Amino acid sequence: MSISKLVFPKLSYTGWGAVQQLLPAVESFEPKRILCITDDVLVKIGIVDKVTKPLIEKGYELEVYTDVEPEPSLACGQRLVDFTKVGNYELIIGLGGGSTLDLAKLAAILATHDGSVADYLNLTGTKSIENVGLPKILMPTTSGTGSEVTNISVLSLKSTKDVVTDDRLMPNVAIVDPELTVSLPANITAATGVDALTHAVEAFLSVHASPTTDGLALEAARLIDQSLRLAVEEGDNREARTKMSMGSYMAGLAFFNAGVAGVHALAYPLGGQFHIPHGESNAVLLPYVMAYIRSSCEEKMATLYETLTGEMSYSKETASQLFVKRMEQLVHEVGIPATLPGFSIPETALEALTDDAVKQTRLLARSPKRLLRADIYAIYEAAYRGKLPNG
Repeated sequence: MSISKLVFPKLSYTGWGAVQQLLPAVESFEPKRILCITDDVLVKIGIVDKVTKPLIEKGYELEVYTDVEPEPSLACGQRLVDFTKVGNYELIIGLGGGSTLDLAKLAAILATHDGSVADYLNLTGTKSIENVGLPKILMPTTSGTGSEVTNISVLSLKSTKDVVTDDRLMPNVAIVDPELTVSLPANITAATGVDALTHAVEAFLSVHASPTTDGLALEAARLIDQSLRLAVEEGDNREARTKMSMGSYMAGLAFFNAGVAGVHALAYPLGGQFHIPHGESNAVLLPYVMAYIRSSCEEKMATLYETLTGEMSYSKETASQLFVKRMEQLVHEVGIPATLPGFSIPETALEALTDDAVKQTRLLARSPKRLLRADIYAIYEAAYRGKLPNG
């Protein structure tokens, strides 16, 4: 067996009520000034006050920053880093969805570095992370991105996306409390949920998978498959929300160590060129990429199907085909468009989407089936026409 490198957060608190661990976590860093990065919606519905009240009552000087964007742009990240640099903060708290958590990681690291955010981008940057930055506590309010356990900050560029990535972006503390996700609208629950499922599936199929990541990915996929439909239909269902939070967390641990691949590589240009939210970009492409690569990972897809359904009477070929159909059905059942035209993407855009997707070499390298330019175009074309390819 080959050697696997496994990296996990230093400390995680998970489960209903885990937010109560925020105060002792903050106290361990002995900060004087704290910056809480969040969004206006969470302020308006009272989640920010609920979370930060114990800190303010304890006497901490805390400032709330809400100038964040879904699928944050490079300019958005730069504004936050500039703000953090002049604030003399000693601790960063990220509270929100994946975009907010990504920005919190970015601010915590680059506030103590010279240069611009663009200097540290994976594909085009010229500078490297040199120090640990400010301590950071991350608290997701969605069950999808896994950002609270990864070393990546994703930013939207003109027509695609790029990342700042380094192990020092990992949080010092992750607090995963399903109660914080109860107010999430159904459409966002659906999109982020399929995003989490994609993380689990791609991690399991990744060429860098290991027995450890396989165990995490399979259980994550099982939990999400069991609970996503109910979480969409009954947002206040405690059991469904708990399973989704734990599934998302475990999927994050799996994909951070094994990596994601073709679905994400093709999804990034949808977000960059058409500003489709990341979860929906993954969701619309998931069945088509799975169908296209199926023959290269037939046995593992069969294992996924058996894990999700408990059905073990089919051949590997049939079970893998049924797995692809199950992914297609799930996307439909939670109300996400099943084709690119469903997102108003014209056929004339397929070439430009392909041009940007082939640049995602970091992601494409993990695919169990090598995806060249012609393959990528074929997948986009299948997603445009709504016909699953024969893998």
